[in-house]
Amino acid sequence: MDLKQLNTIDREILLAINRLHTPFWDNMMWFASGTLTWLPFYILLATLLIFKFKRNSVPMLILIGILILCSDQIASGLIKPLVQRLRPSHDPDLLSQLHFVNNYRGGLYGFVSSHAANVFALAFYLSFVASKKIPWLPYVLFPWALFVSLSRVYLGVHYLSDVIVPVIFTMPLAYIIARLYFFWIKPLAPDSIQL
Repeated sequence: MDLKQLNTIDREILLAINRLHTPFWDNMMWFASGTLTWLPFYILLATLLIFKFKRNSVPMLILIGILILCSDQIASGLIKPLVQRLRPSHDPDLLSQLHFVNNYRGGLYGFVSSHAANVFALAFYLSFVASKKIPWLPYVLFPWALFVSLSRVYLGVHYLSDVIVPVIFTMPLAYIIARLYFFWIKPLAPDSIQL
């Protein structure tokens, strides 16, 4: 299968998902993609981590900030300007076929999705560092990351490949940051679980 065929499949999947639009799904997907939508979720998550990990939550939360900064910069600062693949919402061949919610089109380039990179980086990282004490956490984080990522396709601002590729590159990134976390807390908790 060549690149042209992959692009054709990407477009067909995008259009199939985007055509599922209803007022209910428009509102749900707009909510999922919102910048401040998940702030209460993040506050609740941070509170849970502080409660469960006590003093070890400090390096955990600091490293979350570093992780998100890295994943966002890889996606938006490196890959997007390097690849320069137009978002579907900026592709003249697709404009008339897409349904846009609140006339939202996003920036010019879409490969790869920063939203997907950030949410999957967080899901992988916390699965690596927190799932021993909070075993149900991955079952919340990965569906949430998938929901946020698919909302980007539904809204017509990303192809499916734009949200799949970040899943691949954020896993090793999250693993490296998780190793840093365990290295950081080792003097504080010598018996802590290592990756």
